[in-house]
Amino acid sequence: MRIRKFLILGIVLLVQFVCTLPCFAIKIGLLTGVGRTSIGTSTQGQIINARTNKLLYTMNAMKAYELKPYKRTIAIKISNDYFDLGTDYVIIRPSFGGFISAKMKWYRGFLIVYNRGGTLTVINNVEIEDYIKGVVPSEMPSKWAHEAHKAQAIAARSYALSNLGKRANSGYDLKDTPEDQAYGGASAEVAGTNKAVEETNGIVLIYDLKIIPAYYSASAGGQTSSSGDVWMRNLPYLKSVPSFDDNVKKNGHGVGMSQHGANNLAKNGYNAYQILKYFYKGTQFARINPDYYK
Repeated sequence: MRIRKFLILGIVLLVQFVCTLPCFAIKIGLLTGVGRTSIGTSTQGQIINARTNKLLYTMNAMKAYELKPYKRTIAIKISNDYFDLGTDYVIIRPSFGGFISAKMKWYRGFLIVYNRGGTLTVINNVEIEDYIKGVVPSEMPSKWAHEAHKAQAIAARSYALSNLGKRANSGYDLKDTPEDQAYGGASAEVAGTNKAVEETNGIVLIYDLKIIPAYYSASAGGQTSSSGDVWMRNLPYLKSVPSFDDNVKKNGHGVGMSQHGANNLAKNGYNAYQILKYFYKGTQFARINPDYYK
């Protein structure tokens, strides 16, 4: 690979710009251990050396750029040449409220890219509520009942906040796959599911004054499973109950909320809070304090 030294043109001190992060953001792993990745921004973007807070390169809007590991740093392809960015850790941020792209999708927030042991890790740093907007339509069909979407938003938010740091060894909190929660970024967003997220802004499920990991699955086949039957850990709020989805084959671990069951209950007049109280026994609702996550 032909690598040229990258010239830092028009260096700007961006300490406040880089360090003023969202009050309560989450880091979502988009790619781990890859040999290259394509990134871009919908508006003019900046590549910033996260270790020095210095501007490395100004990106053109709506143009794809290839990044790949180079020894212990990261190289960027411009025209037909690769240039060494001189750091193993960069932030890619759009300007003017734009979006960033990776994995052929658009995301809110900004990207973090590391060279970790000779491969790249790509992370979306995004505000919690914007993250949930990308989760709800990825986990539940957007044409389903609105109250089911609200229940999904609260469950997803609870799961995320109770699992912050779950994958810290990889440099982020959660994966963007159903192994944690499916997350399609801004590309997945739909007006109706965004409304469900906004109507439940900051609301989580708690038990004994702690946010619970609100496990859910597509369907339980008529009866949910208690957590102890699946994971040999009895959680008092995850009991076996009729799942109201016996018209659907079981799909998933069957613990906690059945998504099909939630939709069926919503279509029969139950609201999101009644649905969640049914599937998560003895829980209460709380609104998170953003200052706690600063």
